[in-house]
Formats: sequence, structure tokens, C-alpha cells
Amino acid sequence: MKRTTQKIYGITLLALLLILTACTNIDAPLNTISVAELTDRENAILSTTAEQSFIFDFSVDDEYEEISVWVEKYEFGQLVKDYTSEMTTTVEDDGFIIFTTSKTVDESSEKTFNIGVGDKNGSSSIINIDKNAADLHEMPSVWGNFSESKALNEKESALASIGYSSNASGISSFSNDFYDDMEAYMDKLATYDVAYVLKAKLKK
Repeated sequence: MKRTTQKIYGITLLALLLILTACTNIDAPLNTISVAELTDRENAILSTTAEQSFIFDFSVDDEYEEISVWVEKYEFGQLVKDYTSEMTTTVEDDGFIIFTTSKTVDESSEKTFNIGVGDKNGSSSIINIDKNAADLHEMPSVWGNFSESKALNEKESALASIGYSSNASGISSFSNDFYDDMEAYMDKLATYDVAYVLKAKLKK
């Protein structure tokens, strides 16, 4: 059952990658990334299998040849160093990044992440499973991303986040300032039992 479900997730992600490849914003300033505006059709595809979804458009100049996109996992503000979900691919001019978490079909201890990157030359994607995600389905969660647009270069940039907390007094969302200067807001991550942060950077 798990292999079949993962295959469905992969096919759905591939379909969306193909659609988005033809819809990337070509008017964006160079070396910037922005939140993508999706059509009703694209939103419908995402809602079929994605629990949370984040789509971004980016534009780069000839100085950069690759883009790396990865997910970091934190437990009470501490980076989980043995958790890896990263991909690096070549990039040219304008493209997009898609990051989704798959809907769970049961109370599994696993969390499935889908990352895709594409441009006019094609797309690449990975499916990563966090096998140590027990009890997350029982916790309230918040998620979000930076607003509007921001610079994209060789420095690490936080794009989106998902937080889970067992705090009985409630859970608060990430502020926009978190994505502008994550290092200055590391205390925010400590308020969550588990948090995932999507990051990206360009490479020359």
C-alpha cells in the first residue's frame, strides 16, 4: 500500500511539474524568488494529494548554474543533523520550486515530502520520507512562507516552514521576519516540538 501511495504522489507531482514548466513567470527581476500565483486547475491538482503545498517562481542570471533546495528538521529548536532531504539541479533563466507534504492515509509514523524544481529545459524531483515523525498527526500544526518576493543568491534562504506543537496553550504561526533573518529568530523554532524549514540557494 505504501509503495502504491508513494507512486501516486510521484505521478501527481510530475504532472504538476509539467504544467508549471509552461507557466513560469518570465517577467521577474533577476536573482529573485516570489510566491507563485496558481490557477484553479493547479490548486485542484495540489489539493488531491497534498496536505501542505508551497510553490515559488524564481529568475536567475547567467552567473549561476545550479540551485540547491533542501528541508531541515528541527526538534525543539535543535537541528536534526542526520535528517537529509536535498536536491541540486542545473537551472537557466526562469524556473519554479514546488514543495508539498503528502496527505497521510493512516496514523503512520512517517512524513512524506515532495520537492520539485523546473525551468524551460525540464524538471527534477525527489520524494523524501521522514521515518521518525511519530505523533505528528496528533499535534496542531501551522505552516507558511515568505510574502511577495525576496533575493535569491548563494546564501541560504528560508522559503517555507511547517511547525508542530503539543503545547496545550496553543500554537502561533511563523512571522514574515523569520524568513528574512532566520538566524535571529531561532528561538521561534524552540517553541515547536518539530519544525521543517524549506531552504534554497544558488551555485555558480
